[in-house]
Amino acid sequence: MKILKKLIIIFVLSIVSIDSNAQDPTFTQFYSNPIYLNPAFAGSHGCPRFGLNYRNEWPSLTGNYVTYSAAYDQYFKNISGGIGVLVTHDEQGSGTIQTSMLGLIYSYHLKVTRKFSLMFGARAAWYQKSLDWDKLTFGDMIDPRKGFIYATGDQKRGGTKGFFDASAGMVGYSKHFFFGVAAHHLNQPDESMIIGNSNMPIRFTGHIGAEIKLGSKSKFSNPTSILPNIIYQYQNGFQELNIGTYVKYSNFTVGAWFRNKDAFILAIGINTGTFKIGYSYDVTVSKLNNGNSGGSHEVSLGINLNCKGKPTTFKTISCPSF
Repeated sequence: MKILKKLIIIFVLSIVSIDSNAQDPTFTQFYSNPIYLNPAFAGSHGCPRFGLNYRNEWPSLTGNYVTYSAAYDQYFKNISGGIGVLVTHDEQGSGTIQTSMLGLIYSYHLKVTRKFSLMFGARAAWYQKSLDWDKLTFGDMIDPRKGFIYATGDQKRGGTKGFFDASAGMVGYSKHFFFGVAAHHLNQPDESMIIGNSNMPIRFTGHIGAEIKLGSKSKFSNPTSILPNIIYQYQNGFQELNIGTYVKYSNFTVGAWFRNKDAFILAIGINTGTFKIGYSYDVTVSKLNNGNSGGSHEVSLGINLNCKGKPTTFKTISCPSF
């Protein structure tokens, strides 16, 4: 019975996005992939910025979720804004459902006052989604004693589908404070690969954060900063509230977050200025933990290059690195 229970759980996780509107993958190192969180962040660092992210969610389950991301963005003075490229690949149910995305981003930077600026971003993306029908399991395949030994009588469907997607966002910031809002899937594209329509619901994001500097700024000691943050996301009735803070000391950063009714998130990172690497672990506190999900592991790598084209008056955002 325990084996059958696990198989049913895996099956449900594998096909949940076939018959209902699915939610987007979420990275818990939110600011190691800022243009995924909000396209308005494109160019916010000024010089070229590259990032790689890997997330393995619920690794103890056979039908776990694995997500990859690669990003590049940079500010260009002649267009008064930033350009970004974002690539993601998501695998659900051991590759039963795979989704890839290529997005191009432009963010317009507006200096409102000497101390406050706004950025307005838009992303045009192409999605490619595929379903491997042969990896699905159905009730008519089960023998009460021997398990899955029969061929299903269900008609084979699935395949691959591509569609266009549009997103937009805004960020406002001063020296030690920032806030933003974003809306993904504004055109609500149809992602169904079987029967009928399955429109991607709009994902709304709101985020706010600050940097509180502690300690001395003298050359004999390293200043310490506390960076409290709140991120709220809503999609198709699903709400996610993340509340947390980072503590930054010299090149080192540690962070702790709580995601409502789901997980505690612990993160650690090293940022040398040019290179950064981060690791986070989601400690599952929901009912799913009864099945020994294994939590979630996430790793990020980043490279920040120097450049000559950044204006001397360019102000970066004091948001976290991970």
